[in-house]
Amino acid sequence: MGNKGDEEMGLYAIGDLHLHFQAEVKARGQLTDPAWKDHERLFRQNCEALIGPEDTLLLAGDHSWGKNLEECAADLQYIMDLPGRKILLRGNHDMFWDAKKTPALNARFQGQLAFLQNNYYVYGDYALVGTKGFTFEGPFYLDRKGRLMGWDEQAEAHARRIVERESARLRLSLEAAKGAGYQKLILFLHYPPTNILEKDSPFTALAEAYGVEQVFYAHCHGEARFHDSILGMKNGIRYSLVSGDYLRWRPMKILD
Repeated sequence: MGNKGDEEMGLYAIGDLHLHFQAEVKARGQLTDPAWKDHERLFRQNCEALIGPEDTLLLAGDHSWGKNLEECAADLQYIMDLPGRKILLRGNHDMFWDAKKTPALNARFQGQLAFLQNNYYVYGDYALVGTKGFTFEGPFYLDRKGRLMGWDEQAEAHARRIVERESARLRLSLEAAKGAGYQKLILFLHYPPTNILEKDSPFTALAEAYGVEQVFYAHCHGEARFHDSILGMKNGIRYSLVSGDYLRWRPMKILD
């Protein structure tokens, strides 16, 4: 299947590739849903059909099962070989990426991959901002009828500390874009902006405070989790899930 060819450029997003060309054992038993069968081939074919050399593909975290750059080499090469400009966001499984070493990653892969953390990238007159994010995912305690009775308060307190750290990182990204004069913002998270108990979060508050137009997130796998967070319009912002299995490995076009 050939490349799209010379058309107007577009911005696309998808997350959770969970590549494992060098870490098959780690992925075994984790990716058992039929939606993951031969997903690398299907995703590459979809990219080659949709994305041209002038387009931008935002990958919203969980790129590889490798624990370091050596174990991720084949996975990152697969991403580099995809058409268009590739911007990567950190996911919870991206052990190769220490947030403090983002400048070193950007220097190492200059001209091949761009890493979004405490910075921003430009698409047309938009600034693309983002961070990994975080949200409390339990454990939740249910009664025999499935009604929520409580949750692990110690785990929730730990989650709050990570949310504080990640929201501070997001603010750095937003401030960098605003400081450079960008008024039109698109926000990317790996984790969903809210958990199943929340209507709002520090991430939704920042999106509203800075006038973000759209929020894209990943992390939610399997049909049972596709509605764990916000979908559609909320307080003037459109929220979209871009997990790979949710999109059936077809990147979502965000902007022309």
